[in-house]
Amino acid sequence: MKFTCNTKQLSDACNNVMHAVSVKVTIPTIEGILMECASNTLSLTGYDFEFGINTTIEASVVEPGAIVINAKVLCDIIRKLANDSVTFEISGTSVTIVSGAAKYSITGIDAEDYPELPSVSGGFPLFLNREILKNMVSQTVFAVADNENSKPVHTGLKFEMTKNQLRLIGVDGYRLAIRTETVKYDGGDISFIVPKKTIREVVKIMSENEESDISLSVGKRHIIFEIDNYSIISRLLDGEFLDYNAAIPKTCSTTVLINTEDAVNCIERTLPVIENNSKNPIRCLFDADEMRVSTVSALGRVVDYTHANCSGDRVEIGFNSKYVLDALNAADTDQVKIELGGPVSPVKILPLSGESFLFLVLPMRLKNEN
Repeated sequence: MKFTCNTKQLSDACNNVMHAVSVKVTIPTIEGILMECASNTLSLTGYDFEFGINTTIEASVVEPGAIVINAKVLCDIIRKLANDSVTFEISGTSVTIVSGAAKYSITGIDAEDYPELPSVSGGFPLFLNREILKNMVSQTVFAVADNENSKPVHTGLKFEMTKNQLRLIGVDGYRLAIRTETVKYDGGDISFIVPKKTIREVVKIMSENEESDISLSVGKRHIIFEIDNYSIISRLLDGEFLDYNAAIPKTCSTTVLINTEDAVNCIERTLPVIENNSKNPIRCLFDADEMRVSTVSALGRVVDYTHANCSGDRVEIGFNSKYVLDALNAADTDQVKIELGGPVSPVKILPLSGESFLFLVLPMRLKNEN
């Protein structure tokens, strides 16, 4: 096996593929990147049995073949090379890497030991605009659970496809984020849950490759995202996802119209004296024409307010400041509508019109201030 390719292209590809290389399972084969070259192409694959990335770059191939090389060693070598091109020559499992005056001799692993990536056949092909998907993910992924104390199914982002509509749902037990968009889709209704790690890698690669739409192939257990010359394959999460429609309050006693940036700034001004979000919630009072925010901790006390258009009952409610800020920062409108059902009911954050997003945040119990 012998080939030559562009150093920077190889480095970029290795750095992306490395994100799918196992760091938990100490099996030498899946700690490596599979390199396969055919006529004028080099394929790179990383796979940890749950998540995989494959990409192809141009190469001048003298002799085709395949080898697995430890991902960290490979990436470190390629990253430090100064020459524009690099040549690999492999004999058995002996690997020689030459670039300019630099020459490395390392040991690889037989490619036959590398696990085969799952395939998706008979699935549902979907085509999505990458900017729309990227924005939808950014407005929901923050609410996806990321710890093992949560239900495993809630560590993923739920996709719901109906006729000409895509909906993404994230939930972690304390908040809920829903984002809905009109898309071109005339297939049957489907839903699936993509792990948070996968969706973050998809967004990262989408951001680096801004040219075309992306395609999704969804099977019973796996999904493949095709982004330019990258394929990202992932298992789907199984389990009973939250019945989010039942969790959303149907009525409210207080409606607040507020400038999104003003609300964010007002809450952020309380952060310097908050020691711990779980112990020191912010106290929000909605009344007449203002939102009043305060908090007390061992570090001190702060009170601030901003203009708001409140109608309905006066309500005082406690929140984890991070959860409210995440929701407000995810809103892509200058103003938002906040709906409250009292001091112990979840709060809804919505656009002034339409149903493009809905954020739900559970309140925190307030202690009486002295």
